Amino acid sequence: MLRWVKNFGHLLYRIWFYLLVALPILIFSPFLLLTTFSEKTYPQFFWLARNIWATTILYGMGCPPKIKREQEMQKGKSYMLVANHTSMLDIMLMLRASKNPFVFVGKKELVKIPVFGFFYKRVCILVDREDVKSRTAVYRRAQRRLNQGLSICIFPEGGVPDENMVLDEFKDGAFRMAIAHKIPVVPMTFYDCKKRLPFSFFKGGPGVLRVKVHEFFETGILSEDDKSTLREEVRELILNELHNKNAPHKMQGA
Repeated sequence: MLRWVKNFGHLLYRIWFYLLVALPILIFSPFLLLTTFSEKTYPQFFWLARNIWATTILYGMGCPPKIKREQEMQKGKSYMLVANHTSMLDIMLMLRASKNPFVFVGKKELVKIPVFGFFYKRVCILVDREDVKSRTAVYRRAQRRLNQGLSICIFPEGGVPDENMVLDEFKDGAFRMAIAHKIPVVPMTFYDCKKRLPFSFFKGGPGVLRVKVHEFFETGILSEDDKSTLREEVRELILNELHNKNAPHKMQGA
């Protein structure tokens, strides 16, 4: 009986999440549409996504973000943002972790999600990981966005790993792109997203979402041949942090 009650609670929590994802989009859809007609208005779209959509979801789910920063991003500068990927909350948490407007590079399959997918395909750089031409085109679109003063965000695992895996292997894309465009890599560790809202349907619950923004990896003097070393150094940093039982407790609110 207790198990049924818990599963029902998890079901309600999951339904509440989907409602929180959809309702702000529906309510503010006129403003969202206006800010997606042109790439020039993307910073305004980002402001709405960060301060209204992501904030509503995270606090509405009872998951306030707490962020520790070892280094601050400079306003107007472009970066490559990377983090471990474990939950649908990762998107909202990344929005709260960066005040600098950025564009997600994400899987084209997400455009199928009702409501969310409509705006996702208008503002993100979509990639079909099975299509070489699609992966190549990502670099051209990313260059245009970087020229506009935006940053790029890629979850380098290339998808959500098995629930029992702490951190999957990283793909080259984010690090090759960062080196090619000479932008710093900003590694972030998301500690709690898998616990709060995993992809397993009958698990999860409210609680703080801790983030650590690590010191940046500069790429100015690196070449294409250094991408594997950079990739593994960033992965090891995040992996060690996830294994660290003394994860930081003194963090600032987002």
